[in-house]
Formats: sequence, C-alpha cells, structure tokens
Amino acid sequence: MKKSEIFLPKVEAAPDNRLFRFSLGQALYEEGATAAAIPHLQQCAESRADWMLPRILLGKAYLQTGQAPKAKPILEAALALAIEQHHDDPAAELKDILDELS
Repeated sequence: MKKSEIFLPKVEAAPDNRLFRFSLGQALYEEGATAAAIPHLQQCAESRADWMLPRILLGKAYLQTGQAPKAKPILEAALALAIEQHHDDPAAELKDILDELS
C-alpha cells in the first residue's frame, strides 16, 4: 500500500489536520505524483510561517513541474527558515538549488 493511500482518507476525515495534510503531500511527492502534492504542500506552507519542510518540498515540486518562477521565492523563504532554525543540511541543499536557478 502506498503512503498516500494511508493519508488520503485521514485528510478527507480531518481536512484541517495540518500533519495529515503534510504527510499526504510528502507521500504524493515521494511517489512521483508531484502535481497532486502541490496543493497540499501549499496549504501547509500557508498555515504556519515557521514551517520549513513544506516549503522545501513545495519549491522542489514547482521545479519538477517546470514552475521555477514560483519555486524561487518559496525556496528562498525555506532557506531563511533553515538558517534561522539552525538546520545546516537543508540550508546547504537549498543554497545549492538556488545557485542552480541563478
């Protein structure tokens, strides 16, 4: 069973549960259903100003779907959060991604 199949009914039953929605978005992203992951990750990113992970995945999903102009500001925001929250590995990864976009 795919992870998305586990989390989809949970999101349907509790649509305001941010953790279920993030888990669904992450599962869809990891399963290659990138376009389907975007609205879930977008909703998570908009739900909390300090939530770095959905921004990272959302930015990557935009890149994978050919939407680099949408990805860049989201990845920049994720980088700022990674630095602020002292997440060195994600910060380094985000810097590399953003350098490639420049």
